[in-house]
Amino acid sequence: MADQNKSSGDAPVAANSKPIDDRDRHGKDRKRGNNGGREFGKGRGRGGNNHGSRQPKTEKGRGEWSRNLVDKRKRNEDEQESKRRKIAEFGEGAVPESPFSKEEIAAEERRPKRKVAVLIGYAGSGYKGMQINTTEKTIEGDLFSAFVTAGAISKANADDPKKSSLVRCARTDKGVHAAGNVISLKLIIDEEGIVEKINAALPPQIRVWGIERTNASFSCYQTCDSRWYEYLIPTHSFLPPHPQSYLAKKLVDSATEEGNLESYNSRQEEVAGFWAETEEKYIKPILEKLDPALRASVMSAIHTEDVVENPDENTEEEKTSSEKPATPALKDESEGGQTKESTVADSMEDATTSPETTDDKKDLSATTAAAGEKTEKIPKPLTPLEAAIKEVKAAYIKAKKAYRISETRRDRVQEALSAYLGTRNFHNYTIQKSFKEDSAKRVIRSFTVNPEPVYVNDTEWLSLKVHGQSFMMHQIRKMVAMAALVIRCGTPIERINESYQNHKISIPKAPGLGLLLERPVFDSYNKRAVEDLQREKIDFTKYEAEINEFKQREIYERIYREEEKENQFHTFFHHIDHYRSEYFLWVTSTGISAAKQALGKGEAPSKADEAVGLGSEDEGGNGAEEG
Repeated sequence: MADQNKSSGDAPVAANSKPIDDRDRHGKDRKRGNNGGREFGKGRGRGGNNHGSRQPKTEKGRGEWSRNLVDKRKRNEDEQESKRRKIAEFGEGAVPESPFSKEEIAAEERRPKRKVAVLIGYAGSGYKGMQINTTEKTIEGDLFSAFVTAGAISKANADDPKKSSLVRCARTDKGVHAAGNVISLKLIIDEEGIVEKINAALPPQIRVWGIERTNASFSCYQTCDSRWYEYLIPTHSFLPPHPQSYLAKKLVDSATEEGNLESYNSRQEEVAGFWAETEEKYIKPILEKLDPALRASVMSAIHTEDVVENPDENTEEEKTSSEKPATPALKDESEGGQTKESTVADSMEDATTSPETTDDKKDLSATTAAAGEKTEKIPKPLTPLEAAIKEVKAAYIKAKKAYRISETRRDRVQEALSAYLGTRNFHNYTIQKSFKEDSAKRVIRSFTVNPEPVYVNDTEWLSLKVHGQSFMMHQIRKMVAMAALVIRCGTPIERINESYQNHKISIPKAPGLGLLLERPVFDSYNKRAVEDLQREKIDFTKYEAEINEFKQREIYERIYREEEKENQFHTFFHHIDHYRSEYFLWVTSTGISAAKQALGKGEAPSKADEAVGLGSEDEGGNGAEEG
């Protein structure tokens, strides 16, 4: 058979084949060359081989296939880098193409570069994520600029991070924090106090903990054994939906139809009286002051509103990315005319107003000032209905913050988290992954809830810590959202196990505000570094005191402060509860079959979809990794 597939004109003829001659099917001589058509065995169409069809390709063995397999992460990064190079204008935090003149570059003394691991920490608020992007403000953009300022990167290499072989251990999303992360690259480190010089060129919310020499082939991404993440979540996120919400009604209707209302109620037993008590203590006193007609309008507006709500920020100015880090719980950065405070676009993962928006506002201010007009925005007076709605919503939020989770419900949270342990198929917990892709399988080594809550500004918080080999884009935030929905909706824990099976369901992304990369782990490399390379370990414990102080000041306090101001978690779950779609009805007693399929590839999400974490303008490529 192998001989039959040869493309040369004198290939042996198989016993059951007709002899090949130089005439076509009409008896005319075949012409060779550029003007006479294709040779035998070449190209497409008839006459390509002795059976008149395309010549089959030689099959590859498993070893050859794996050797030629394209690294999707590298391909995505190369594509993004190529696109960035074509952009002529740069936003804040970007690395310019030519920061130095040719004369400055020529005059600079050449100094040796060393491959190093840089241990860093940062608060992600106000940044468009970790990965460098020439049109956005990113953590790596500020770091790279600081390296250049401190002399750790030469002027000749200041125009392109790839010249320094920059690689990140874990790529975090917009607004996501990291107490410990690692980048590897080539730096000039022969100067005393280089870490202090770099930190002096950085904002307080980004710190370099230390720099360790490595071997020349070191890649922090390839060498990392596993990652630890922490997620902070207010305990009121585990409260059931309000009885008048769309989701709550569907839960009860489904449980009734399926004949398991009793078991559903048993899973909500410890919170069964919460909403009745809230109505009596917090809401009734407000409503009693209102005119009966206005009272009915207020409650109708609150419990029948669309996903886009109008809380109390309808007069607030947009915030700039660097001075006042904004949270997208009440901000829609995309075009389309939505009310600015409402949509929680990308499931509240946007952490700031874009530089373009900030520049536009500056231009507008300059224009109006030149015209002698007032630049200060005058708040629009609220109507009696708007004022009443605002007061009632504030009362609901106050009641939620006063909630304290019971031990029984906290144990159920742990039971949900434990359902993630082991090797699982997380194709429903990321973007553009099918059930059949091996890369959708990830290993979770531990996922625990700290039994000791933290109390900040009258709000009770839980710390969830997950340890895994690696995580896909949005995976942790979807895992947290799934666990929260299962608990708050009285859904059997088994539904998490069903999510690993070969069917597509929609899982929203929990707010990025609460996510924190605690540290990557390099145990295998550290053993080799000490025993074979005579290098220092990549170890965050030597900086533990500094990291803890930074974590408390720049990360924890920022999370608590922003949640106190923006109420992201309340808004996120409120949107889900009022989202009039079948997307999330897998939480009901009917199960997976009740849920509408998740968005397919190429299908654009609506504003309402984005509000509940379905789709994003910044999803990355197929199979994008988070870390």
